[in-house]
Amino acid sequence: MVARAPDADQLIAQFASGRELPPCTVLVGDEILLVTEVADAWRAAATRQGCGERSHLVMDARSDWSVALATARNTSLFGDLRMLEISLPTGKPGKTGAEALQALATMSADGSVPDVRILIRLPLLDRATQQAKWAQALRSHTVWLDVPTIARTALPAWVAGRLARQQHQADAETLAWLCEKVEGNLLAAHQEIQKLALLYPAGALSLEQMQAAVLNVARYNLYDLRDAMLAGQASRALTVLAGLRAEGENLVLVLWAVGEEVRVLARLSQAGAGLDTALRAQRVFGARERLVRQALQRVPARAWAPALRHAFEIDCLIKGIPTDGRLQDPWDELARLVLRIAVAGSRRP
Repeated sequence: MVARAPDADQLIAQFASGRELPPCTVLVGDEILLVTEVADAWRAAATRQGCGERSHLVMDARSDWSVALATARNTSLFGDLRMLEISLPTGKPGKTGAEALQALATMSADGSVPDVRILIRLPLLDRATQQAKWAQALRSHTVWLDVPTIARTALPAWVAGRLARQQHQADAETLAWLCEKVEGNLLAAHQEIQKLALLYPAGALSLEQMQAAVLNVARYNLYDLRDAMLAGQASRALTVLAGLRAEGENLVLVLWAVGEEVRVLARLSQAGAGLDTALRAQRVFGARERLVRQALQRVPARAWAPALRHAFEIDCLIKGIPTDGRLQDPWDELARLVLRIAVAGSRRP
């Protein structure tokens, strides 16, 4: 009998238990909210165990992987433990990156880097990539943790659990309404749950209360930005983005929303005849599905990988890491990414 993989909450509890962190941990998953929460728990555990310095590298096949190896080998002058986080959003390290990951796996296993705790973040890997030597090396020599996504059918229970944390309850009809409204998007559901905590005291929530809270949104919201971008409405998309900025929306959250959409479309663009199945797998339904199909028809498949890279570079800018060829203000650079998707494939006079 195959053991069921622990869910995100169980992984968070493991890190909070006080157990010693392994030399190298690999987090694998596509659900941004859940992976981020588990990574935060790992980071908190590392801090409690004496890791006072943190290095974070966002890598891909074109990156200088010698930096990752040098950072792992670097010894603190005072012998303190350090954190090294390596994010590989594409799941494709390239030849040099594959060799570096194998080396990191070996070093962490044989004790060559005793004063560093390594966290490697990966998306879900396709079958071929799972069989690559670097992936097999990580599975063999590190603690590999899959962060399961929440199936659409399980979303009401997940929402109910999150509501319970803030001492709220809702009946099945109310939970179903919220899940339908967020279209299976965990990050959107998380936002709405947090809003409910601010608006209502502990206790049962009625459907009317839920609807009033969720529908009483700001003039601009992330759904408007997503829809305008997918529909090719460049002017509307930039107007919404500017409105979100003026209203004080969190830039990281806005980038997540845009980047998540780009990531999903990049995957769907490779689905070919299996698009219907791929849409279900990515939990794309309803009005969003129509917009996604339009965007896939309008935007050339080759455009998605550079757009994905663009999103990662904006993330670097937010973290204060200068990136060649990009504007200093990450909001302005995000506008360029949104415009890039909105106008791609449009006919020019």
